[in-house]
Amino acid sequence: QDEARDQVVGYWLHKAGGALESAQSETLAGRLDFAVNRAYYACFYAASAVLLRKGKKFVKHSGLRAAVHQDLVKAGKLDAKWGKAFDRIFESRQSADYVELWEFATDQVEGIVIDAEGFVQEMRRLLTQV
Repeated sequence: QDEARDQVVGYWLHKAGGALESAQSETLAGRLDFAVNRAYYACFYAASAVLLRKGKKFVKHSGLRAAVHQDLVKAGKLDAKWGKAFDRIFESRQSADYVELWEFATDQVEGIVIDAEGFVQEMRRLLTQV
């Protein structure tokens, strides 16, 4: 069972890396709403990997967000700034995907992608400690 779980953890990490690459290329192509979506999913996949390693699996984004704060930030494993960054990226993705006529500035999206890269890096760090 541990082997199967580790395989899925690796799968989520791989997806996180692909989503980050996509966020970067979408930003360069000027498709900023798609870049924000991919940045969020990079974070979502990476956090899913960490929490799955701890035996937790989520169906809803709200559950995963709550667990990031409860199991990682409040537990002292993740700096609160990364919990806040994850929330900002989630809220940006909500706007990108669901708010009609919403537009981002390029520098705003570049910052979101940088935050996503940092968040994913932190998730990779946590996986070495779990």
